[in-house]
Amino acid sequence: LSMLLNPLLKKAFLIPQFLSLRVMGVASSTPLNLPDKKLDEVNSDSMSLKVTLGAGCYWGTENYVSNKWGKDGRVVSSAVGFMGGEKPNPTYENVCTGKTGHVEVLDVEIADIAGVGKAALYEDLIRYYFQFHDPTTLNQQGNDQGTQYASVIFVYDEEQRRIATKVKDELSEHLEAGRITGYIGNSISTIIAPASEFYRAPTNHQDYLTANPGGYCNHRIRFKKWPELK
Repeated sequence: LSMLLNPLLKKAFLIPQFLSLRVMGVASSTPLNLPDKKLDEVNSDSMSLKVTLGAGCYWGTENYVSNKWGKDGRVVSSAVGFMGGEKPNPTYENVCTGKTGHVEVLDVEIADIAGVGKAALYEDLIRYYFQFHDPTTLNQQGNDQGTQYASVIFVYDEEQRRIATKVKDELSEHLEAGRITGYIGNSISTIIAPASEFYRAPTNHQDYLTANPGGYCNHRIRFKKWPELK
């Protein structure tokens, strides 16, 4: 691990102090224990337009969802921050310890586009979510390790849970059949859990890759098109 992190640690002297904390995460092979509960039963017409996703470093998640997937107006608003832990109002430094139970997330509101449908747009985003990060590396995306980098879909109602579970199950089937090969592992570690309180990250963390083009990002497209189910 030290051999892997040393190049990044050297770079820490050339970047803002808060960025150097990213390479100090604690590796963990234990999945997050996020509480479950029954959510509102709604139909696709009244499902929530709020979406909260954990996919490793939230700068990359924000860039891929807000600036790429959402560039045509599909995202109304977005912010990066933390969700899932018990400690109220955690600081970035708190979360970087990997001990608070919080996950780095992107919190967005997607648009209600006439003729598309809320469920269809939500499903399209969840499919894209699985394309730009690796859900097989438990509590890790690239060099970022720790439970704060877990792959998590936080859901706001049972319709969101149903759609997210359907897409995750389909992905698992493709992975087992060898139709998707862009991941490191061979099983999906993504957690689907009820949304909890969202804590917004500091201002200088918002739109980070817009303000710093070419900045730190562990995300990339793992496969360009979803295979057909067989």
